[in-house]
Amino acid sequence: MDKQTLIDNLNDDLAGELGAIIQYITYAAKATGPFRPQLAAFFLEEVADEQGHAQYLANKIVALGGEPTTVPRPVPEANTNREMLERVLDAERQALAAYAERAQQADAYGDKGLAVQLEDMVRDESGHAEETERILTDWPL
Repeated sequence: MDKQTLIDNLNDDLAGELGAIIQYITYAAKATGPFRPQLAAFFLEEVADEQGHAQYLANKIVALGGEPTTVPRPVPEANTNREMLERVLDAERQALAAYAERAQQADAYGDKGLAVQLEDMVRDESGHAEETERILTDWPL
């Protein structure tokens, strides 16, 4: 694993976190119906975690000699509460897979601190995915 490839991959992860922040804020605003307060709160609670991930990634990219991206990954369109939850679950699963892979890459590069932090981020994203799956269980179509 060379440094530039690691920086590029971390920048892709950073774009995902920036997109997730926008996604959660937008979906909180768009939530409707009798569960709107709970859904809006659920979405907004995730913003702080994603922001922390984004800040860590940006700092690490700079520490490695790179330039952090400022371009977020596009937010998928969703028009119903269920669609929003499904898109969130998709994004969390994508982040889980990316961070697991990135932790292996960090190990291969020889940056144990980065590998450990990425494993912590895997844990965070796993928790987010599990909670979203539980909300979707028995959610009306």
